[in-house]
Amino acid sequence: MPDIHRFFGGALYAELPQGAKPLQRAFFGTDVTVVGTTTQELYDGRLSKAMPVVQHSRVLRVPPASEDETVEILRAIKPSVEQEYAIAIADDGLPVAASMAKRYLPAQPLPGGAVHLLHRACALVRMSTQENLAFASQASDDAVLDADDVTLALSRMTGIPVTRLGVDERSRYARMVEHIQQRIIGQDEAVLALSRAVKTARVGLKDPGRPIGSFLFLGPTGVGKTELSKALAEFLFASEETLVAIDMSEYMDESAVNRLIGAPPGYVGYEGGGQLTDRVLQSPYAVVLFDEVEKAHPRVLDVLLQVMDEGRLTDGKGRQASFSEAIILMTSNLGAGYLGDPELGEAAREMAMREVKNHFRPEFLNRLDEIIFFNRLGDEDLLQILNLLLKREVTLASGRGLALSVSDDARHWLVAQNEHPEWGARPLRRIIQRHLREPLADFLLTADPPAGTTVHVDVGESGLTFAT
Repeated sequence: MPDIHRFFGGALYAELPQGAKPLQRAFFGTDVTVVGTTTQELYDGRLSKAMPVVQHSRVLRVPPASEDETVEILRAIKPSVEQEYAIAIADDGLPVAASMAKRYLPAQPLPGGAVHLLHRACALVRMSTQENLAFASQASDDAVLDADDVTLALSRMTGIPVTRLGVDERSRYARMVEHIQQRIIGQDEAVLALSRAVKTARVGLKDPGRPIGSFLFLGPTGVGKTELSKALAEFLFASEETLVAIDMSEYMDESAVNRLIGAPPGYVGYEGGGQLTDRVLQSPYAVVLFDEVEKAHPRVLDVLLQVMDEGRLTDGKGRQASFSEAIILMTSNLGAGYLGDPELGEAAREMAMREVKNHFRPEFLNRLDEIIFFNRLGDEDLLQILNLLLKREVTLASGRGLALSVSDDARHWLVAQNEHPEWGARPLRRIIQRHLREPLADFLLTADPPAGTTVHVDVGESGLTFAT
């Protein structure tokens, strides 16, 4: 009986409560042998609380299949799968399905993950064949699934770019630095370091047992540490929303480890899983940001140490989350006072590193691929960042059918309103909101210009001026 947990969990939680009582009676009897399957997680969550199961059954734990065993299993089911989808499966697709599933689908143990991947690949090939036949003059049933089809199916399932590098993608990664520098201003050193790690991993030249890279970002507030993390997620996944961001100020006590990886069996919150491990199990190819890492409890840092060293983490339910396809980023304000002081020059980095070494253990720092310093932003940097932020205002105005033209004098005036340059670019959004967006809203309500009008923004005696 597959998924036997569906019949247990009480009237409120059983998925098939109508069959629960007959099944329970079968457990107590001697004339029926019940063979059921479930997972360790579901056994702990449901079946371990069901007395008929606990008292009258024997648990047989079946380990996941190896890659070699999985290939043989796939070879055994190959004829039936070919018949189901009316396609031929090339032999080179089977070991690729096994290895890819093991590496990129950790939430589905072998052989299940590989079988699922093979079915998805067959479905894609069948669908593609049918679409092509709709436009072909002669029908053909000679559809063949090969290794490339398997990797394409995996990319569709996970978002992981494991397909072979095409010409367009090669060009994109070759221009990775230039792409990110369009968004991150004044931090070329940090952008270069990250780009090197990502491009090296993308062509397969990395240790498969460790993350793509582990970096510690040091610098004053508002200089782009978190923004670079978002930009990297946007480059890799086309959306910065895929960034896994964890605020370490919420993990300052020892018990916080349970929130990160999940509580062990018998503890409060066991069923909820871990905030870090659950996300990586769902999407192993990720940018993981630990913000203000210096505030974390030492036990939490031990967890990060394991991630950086072994590339994996076991949660409270015994599931193993792989970080071998993740990029680990950590930000810290240690030494920010030195790094934000323009008079210290190069000595600022030495003083900041002294503070870092006093806070973190040597074994933690030694597992970092690189400690990256972020520069204090100058006036020209702030002006470039302001220009990027103003593009959003132009987009908002175009949504109303208006064009927005901001003069150079107005841009310099906005930058000059930053009374706290030590806070970097952080105040600029608030300055735009107060001095541009809110007065512009008042102007539009009063003037009510028709669609297609260009609103010119300049500087007057008391601030920005608006005219059509």
